[in-house]
Amino acid sequence: MATVALSKDTFDETVSSNDVVLVDFWAGWCGPCKMFAPVYEEASEKHSDIVFAKVDTEAEQELAAGFRIMSIPTLMAFRDNILLYSQPGALPPAALEELIGKVKDLDMDDVRRKIDEQVSAENQTQS
Repeated sequence: MATVALSKDTFDETVSSNDVVLVDFWAGWCGPCKMFAPVYEEASEKHSDIVFAKVDTEAEQELAAGFRIMSIPTLMAFRDNILLYSQPGALPPAALEELIGKVKDLDMDDVRRKIDEQVSAENQTQS
C-alpha cells in the first residue's frame, strides 16, 4: 500500500477506523523529510496491514498546530486509536522496522489498563 495524504477532515476517521496508522508530518522544503520519504514509502510497500499516512504541514497548518508539531519530520504511531509514539527526526530503515514491530507486538489490553490507571491516579490527585 502506498502512503495516503491526510487532512484535518480525514485525520480522525483514518486513525479511528484502522488498527495501525503511522503518520509522517513533513514539508516540501525540509531536507530530512525528503531523505525520510523513500524509507517511509518502502516500509509502506512491506506492511500492507498498516496505513502509512502523510500530513503536509504547510497545507495542513491547523492540523500540525493541533499536534504541536515543532520539528519535522515528526513520526507518530497510532494503534487502536491510541497514540503510542511521537518523535521528531527521520528514522533509518532498521529503526522504522523496529518501531513497526514494537507497535504490532504491544498488548493493547495492557496499554488500555495502564492508561486507565494513570487517569484514575490523576483524578485522585486532583480531588
